[in-house]
Amino acid sequence: MSLPPYLRVQIAAVLLGLSALAQPAPAPRIDPRFEIPATDNGLPGTGPIRRYDWFKTLWAQRRTAWSSRLEQDKGAVVFLGDSITQGWGDDIGGAFKGMKVANRGISGDTTRGVLIRVEEDVVALKPSAVVILIGTNDLEEEAPPESTVANLRMILAILKSSNPKMPIVLCKVFPSSATKKRPPDAIKKINDLYTAAVKGDAQITLLETWILFANEQGDAKGDEFPDLLHPNQLGYAKWAGALRPILATLGFVDTEPDKFLPEPGFESLFNGTDLTGWGYRPTSRADAEAAENWQKKDPTAPPWPIVQTPVSFDGLTVSPDGRYLAKNGRLIVTTPAEGRKIQQISTTQEFPKDFVLKLEFRATPYADSGVFIRGPQLQCRDYLLAGPYKQLKQYKPQDWNELVVAVKGGVARCTCNGELLEEAFQVPPTGPIGLEGDRGQMEYRHIRIQETP
Repeated sequence: MSLPPYLRVQIAAVLLGLSALAQPAPAPRIDPRFEIPATDNGLPGTGPIRRYDWFKTLWAQRRTAWSSRLEQDKGAVVFLGDSITQGWGDDIGGAFKGMKVANRGISGDTTRGVLIRVEEDVVALKPSAVVILIGTNDLEEEAPPESTVANLRMILAILKSSNPKMPIVLCKVFPSSATKKRPPDAIKKINDLYTAAVKGDAQITLLETWILFANEQGDAKGDEFPDLLHPNQLGYAKWAGALRPILATLGFVDTEPDKFLPEPGFESLFNGTDLTGWGYRPTSRADAEAAENWQKKDPTAPPWPIVQTPVSFDGLTVSPDGRYLAKNGRLIVTTPAEGRKIQQISTTQEFPKDFVLKLEFRATPYADSGVFIRGPQLQCRDYLLAGPYKQLKQYKPQDWNELVVAVKGGVARCTCNGELLEEAFQVPPTGPIGLEGDRGQMEYRHIRIQETP
């Protein structure tokens, strides 16, 4: 039986379509401009450039694809790195809603590989900021740590020269395992060199992402890094949480005004928009002597500026030295370029009556700050990592936590999220409320007080 002509045409079309589906998809087009150079001759930096077949293909494919997105990705916050960054996805896992992002991670890349491509892949985008995590693959290739940090210095120099005002966030190399040719001591060495390389550079914020993820042995935790190298969803969520406070201070997230109003009977000590009511008080003789003795005994002791006369911050959104700033309802103690720097901002008002002080705080990983109650300091830190209250069950790392201090008769009872910190914290008869700056970034908000007769 012969088929009608129209039916024969339809069947032929179906068979042709099925044949096309069975063919392998064509390889993505690669622009020769974005291929890895065949030799190291004339290339900047030192140390390994990977040339495994799989890596050469991936490197060229991703860079070729990015070249077609140049205009689309301009002005983004660029995430630059290796497989850990690439694995976060093009939208960085949707972790930062409303923030324009561009992922420039390539699995397997090294610091030298990033150095070769940073101009075309990052600088060309005129980024709003750059977040860098790189160096772990240098270890697998047995590169000397001095070579790794030398490459990093050159990467940072290129970024800084392209825009001296562009924020750069440098993440410390994550922990891994000796079984991955990345032993803890080697990673610590690189991170120490990174720390030294950026010390004193106010354009670069160093983020403590090694302590954040390391277990007691200094290795990655299996529940966050199943292969002891790459984070899973839980690990990426912790990384996002560590970055969020920094990105908020830079103005990329958490940009909505805070509309908090204190409960009846409470008075705000911070208006949420500027530093009115706060300032620097003269350094006490005891603190000045403590600073002098510390710095005499320890050449690595942090700076501890001595204040001679009162300095009022009324009407200012940023302290003259840039350490304290008010933004969207948050009083921010910024990360010091020196790594550590001891300072204290205080209320201009003193509080001789009994009172209840309430506030919320959010710390970056391993941050160290403090709340001064009429003078004595209650440690306010990223408690689970920095102590001293490491056993807290309700503390929320890199999130907002409530501190309540109830002063009665010269004794303060202090809690965090309802858990006891100090039952009988001794305080003098009167004095201001103060906030310390030391290490990392700390944000405070909803600072309010209720005095009682």
